[in-house]
Parts: sequence; C-alpha cells; structure tokens
Amino acid sequence: MSARAERLLYLQRQDSLWLRWRRHVFRAVIRMVAFNFNRLTVSGQENMPASGPLIMMINHTSGLDPGLIMATTINRFVIPMTKIENTQFFLGRLAVWWWDCYTVRRGEIDRQALSTSIELLRDGQCILIAPEGTRQRQGGLARPKEGLAWIATKADAVILPCAISGARGWNRKWFRLQRPDIHLRFGRPFRFRTEGARRPSRERLQQMTDEAMYQLAAALVDPDLRGAYSDLDQAGSSTLEFVGTA
Repeated sequence: MSARAERLLYLQRQDSLWLRWRRHVFRAVIRMVAFNFNRLTVSGQENMPASGPLIMMINHTSGLDPGLIMATTINRFVIPMTKIENTQFFLGRLAVWWWDCYTVRRGEIDRQALSTSIELLRDGQCILIAPEGTRQRQGGLARPKEGLAWIATKADAVILPCAISGARGWNRKWFRLQRPDIHLRFGRPFRFRTEGARRPSRERLQQMTDEAMYQLAAALVDPDLRGAYSDLDQAGSSTLEFVGTA
C-alpha cells in the first residue's frame, strides 16, 4: 500500500465510532491519573478553539506532557505526533494503537509524518506537536526547526501554545509517593500571516517559528523554563494574527 493510501485510510478512521469510544475510555483513564496523581492546575481553557484545524504547540520536558494535554482537552480529541520509538515496547505500542496516534522518525525529514499532519489539519482535526522535536531534559526552551511553521502555513491552521510547568521529574516524585505541582496554561491562539505567499522563505519560516516560541515562553508559569526565549522584550508578532475563540 502506498504512503498516500495509508494516510487516506488513517483519515477515514478518525470518524469511526469504535475509535471515538476507545479515545473516550483512554481520556477518562488519563484524566483520573492526571488529576489524582498530580496537583494539576489548568488555566486558559477558554482560549481553545472547539473546531477547525488546530495545532497544540507544547514545550516538552517530560514523558507526561502529551498525556496532560490529551487529558485536559475535553471539547475535542487531540491527535499526538509521537516518536516511532514509542512503538518498540508493549505499553507504548498499545497506547499508540488505542488512541491511533501517528508516528514520526526523528533525526531526519519524515515527509510522511509531515504530510499526515497537513492532511489531518485540512480535515479539521486537532494535532499535538512539540516544535523542538525532542524532550528538553534541562527544561528550558531550545530553538527549533521550522517544521511547525511549515505545517501550519500549508494547512492554514490555528496554533495554541500549551505551556507546561512542573512536570519534569514527575516519576521520581511518584516513586516517593509525592504529587508534583504542575501548571498547564493555554496561551492566546494565533495563525501565521503568509501575506499571500504560497511558499514562505526559510527566513520567513524561521521568523514565524521564533515568534510562536515567544508566545509559548510567555505562557509558561515558570520563567526558568523559557530558555532561549527568556527575554520576552525581544518577542515580536509581525507574522502572527491572533484569533478569537467565541
């Protein structure tokens, strides 16, 4: 089967009742874990569009991060882009199948993952992307590649910053029977201004990416996690168009 045919079949599955039931069950379980095993504070949920193509843009410091977004997004289902390594052990493979995530090969340009992202968004779905591409074990934001901006401009998608503070080291605290204090804040949704350009230049994509990352940094409750985007006075917004959620 061709990659294109596989993507079409994947899109068709998104509307199946069986998949929706599986996701309802999974979300109920991870909501129970998220709110009972952590002291989880959520703010800015009113900023979340209830429909239309949406990219949930997260900072990624722990393995708990995708589950937190999936658990707290209740007006729609979030489809995570997950590293293919998560399918190489039983529980990861089960979770990827049960929710029907899609995989990405890190360290290379995975054109199939990029195409799947664009087609899901054009179908009006909500996807989750960590623009830095990998977990930042030191916590602070790093400068990412332009993949998120490229996907968003191709699909004319809205981007919602999802800023997670306090999740790093959650497993060690669980082991000590402690509940980590985690704050998840949803920032202001926006889309990129393309000025009519069908293919923005790489320089323009990099500017879009940096301005988006500053929005993510501004939403972080813990300023120590802002990393390369700590100086919010340098934040621009000339490539961003903020949108309402009413």
